[in-house]
Amino acid sequence: MRRALIDNWSLFAGILMLMVANGLMMTLLTIRGAELGFSSTVIGIMQAGYPAGALLGTVIAPRLIEGTGHVRSFAALASLCSISAIVHLLTKDPYSWTAMRVLAGFCFPGLYVITESWLNAEVENHQRAQVLSVYFFAQFGGQAFGAALIGLPDVTVTVLFGTVSILISLSIVPLLLTAGDPPEYEAPERMPIRTLLSISPVAVSGSLLSGITMGALFAAAPLYGLAAGMSRGEAANISVALTLVGALAQYPAAYVADRFDRRAALIGLSAIGIVAVAYSLMQDSETALVLRLAIMGAACVPVYSVCLAHANDQLRRSQVVAAGGAMAFSLNAGLFVGVFTGPAIMDAGGETGLMVYLLALFCLTLSITLVRRVRRAAPEETGRVLTVGSFGQPQTAYWSAEAMAEEGQEAQDKSSE
Repeated sequence: MRRALIDNWSLFAGILMLMVANGLMMTLLTIRGAELGFSSTVIGIMQAGYPAGALLGTVIAPRLIEGTGHVRSFAALASLCSISAIVHLLTKDPYSWTAMRVLAGFCFPGLYVITESWLNAEVENHQRAQVLSVYFFAQFGGQAFGAALIGLPDVTVTVLFGTVSILISLSIVPLLLTAGDPPEYEAPERMPIRTLLSISPVAVSGSLLSGITMGALFAAAPLYGLAAGMSRGEAANISVALTLVGALAQYPAAYVADRFDRRAALIGLSAIGIVAVAYSLMQDSETALVLRLAIMGAACVPVYSVCLAHANDQLRRSQVVAAGGAMAFSLNAGLFVGVFTGPAIMDAGGETGLMVYLLALFCLTLSITLVRRVRRAAPEETGRVLTVGSFGQPQTAYWSAEAMAEEGQEAQDKSSE
């Protein structure tokens, strides 16, 4: 595996810089917006621009890569993201900030698709799981490190926004220095949400609800910390905790989902979320606030990975790639709703209103899963749960890689017979 990591250092370096920039930007905009006097509702609208742009990006970006190639598409999209960071620094109105979040949301899915598809094409099948696990940790580690930068002493807003722009611009350099040629890319077919919903209601509804829950929690948690009297750095640490604990929770959730009914894992995660929120509602003080919010993150972040596995258990191999696109679309639709409604509910009902909202989302996920588990038995044969980054990153490449690898192996086995 070490040889594969060395050969693909440019992809890991590029995605690491992108994730540091993305983690820093998301948390910074929430905290800086509050410092400029933006209401929680306005901040929610502004942050909702990212998943709104991602809804377009998941559809258009793959076609762009197919038409212009990996390197040129990456350079163009990264340049636009870098520009969006600078505009945030030059302006202080929510209108331009919202427009730049839409632009960034449109570009980032394309950047992820480029790095993932390139990496999958370069790695041998027997090494793929190990290499992708390193890629996964680079994503989560970069996102958490980016949010943590806000807590550095005496760091100015100018330096932070400038750091985002520099990192995004630098992410282009490793790919341009890569000696090998990028792989050919063919945009995957899409599966209508309605079709996938009829096949696996739990997967689609769980993906949508997990997006709403994650969006509300990640967007509103720093505001929750600021309302509790935390400093800028302390509020940013909430985002760090959500990211890291959510990443760690992927593995026990996957362990349960691989050995029992996937829906048992969803029920367990929802129950944990309900307990954590209920405890917060009963807690008069802000004792262990970061820990309580982190547990909520652990309860919602792994849901998308489990739902993705549950959907693929019920699909033909030829449907896996298209279904991955439909699942990513439903997740981003949920994120759009959650990122907007979480801060808005804080404006209307304060910290208690946010907790009641999260409680309702966890309860709804639990109820739908319980009903479907009673009505329908689990599939007899299931594959492994493959962990997916927070906010759906990476989105479809894990599953498309597995499907293509298995199809290629079957073809090779038949030809050798």
